[in-house]
Amino acid sequence: MYATPRLLIIDEIGYLPIDRLGANLFSQLISRRYERGPMLLTSNQSFSSWCDVFGDRIIATAILDRLLHHAVTLIVRGNSYRLKDKLKAGLIRSHDNDGSQPGGEI
Repeated sequence: MYATPRLLIIDEIGYLPIDRLGANLFSQLISRRYERGPMLLTSNQSFSSWCDVFGDRIIATAILDRLLHHAVTLIVRGNSYRLKDKLKAGLIRSHDNDGSQPGGEI
């Protein structure tokens, strides 16, 4: 079912940890989609953290190998769009000066 859409969009990989079964199923999905159709993924985790996300270095490496083969990778830095109103109201402080941010890498 998820292997057939013209464009597969997966949002927030790494927002929640993925158990062993989920990691295996996700790996199978990526393998089935590999070189067959475009995918768009977002994550607040750097690629080096994907071992922790999937709980297995080998699975994470296999997934990244297929995803990054023909990929265009964008890293977005700065304040979270969702928090912009709180920043304006002074309810939270921006962390741009120290290199950390409420958002993450995409």
